[in-house]
Amino acid sequence: MMKLKAFLFAPLTCLILSATVVADSPEPKPLWKDGAPGAGGDQVGDLPNLTIYKAAGDGPRPAIVVLPGGGYGGLAIDHEGYAIANWLQDLGVTAAICQYRHRGKGNQGAGYKHPYPLMDAQRAIRTLRAQAAELNIDPNRIGILGFSAGGHLASTAATHFDDGNPDASDPIDRVSCRPDFAVLCYAVIGLNKPYTHRGSQRNLLGEDAPEELVESLSNESQVTEKTPPTFLFHTSGDTGVPPQNSVHFYLACHEHKVPVEMHIFEKGRHGLGLAAGRPGAEHWPMLCHEWMISRGILPAAK
Repeated sequence: MMKLKAFLFAPLTCLILSATVVADSPEPKPLWKDGAPGAGGDQVGDLPNLTIYKAAGDGPRPAIVVLPGGGYGGLAIDHEGYAIANWLQDLGVTAAICQYRHRGKGNQGAGYKHPYPLMDAQRAIRTLRAQAAELNIDPNRIGILGFSAGGHLASTAATHFDDGNPDASDPIDRVSCRPDFAVLCYAVIGLNKPYTHRGSQRNLLGEDAPEELVESLSNESQVTEKTPPTFLFHTSGDTGVPPQNSVHFYLACHEHKVPVEMHIFEKGRHGLGLAAGRPGAEHWPMLCHEWMISRGILPAAK
């Protein structure tokens, strides 16, 4: 397993990560054995995969699909992927990092736009649920967690899902892709709004996407009573992806009586990851852990 430690050197400087590699690092596995639908080649960016960090503990474990951010043009795989998987694993949660397709890689023209990132995230959820017994996972405690543009993808998975196709030849496609809960971290959520992160929208949909498509992926407008319980965290100091994204999703959940909890901290730039050493925001992992306990996702600490 790859263990990551975060060190902060000065205010407003970037997060520096040092990695200690341990021999049992899990190997990424392709989401589709015979190549992903719509793949334009066989390079790394054409091959979405899942890296599973199994949690120890008595009985089947909860699991979370982790979606790093990167503006739909890359993946911040260190502090929004590996570090998060290690944290979740320590909590007793099996973490599965999904390296989904996006515009920045691949051989399909300008890369992969919608619907490919969502297709990959949904496949990741289905994979964990279909293989729950062999992975020692509770199929009714499978969540999704995303940062920034990965948070948009997580919010899309939490508002766009199906029960699976019982007639599918692939057993993975027969199960539901609805997450049982969602954790949205300084997420891009609203599209075509004054607070929208335009780069993420452009990478996902292009410059001239139909208005109906844009609205269908502005996910605060897609919340229903079937949206899973959600935890949100943001900072007021985030100028890249303003906190209005989280606020409007929170209000939509509240309106539809979806269990929801939100924390907005005064200070903190965009892209904090676990936010180690950042006053206020550094408490979000603890608060999220407590929320998972309160929701019955994890047992109370002894």
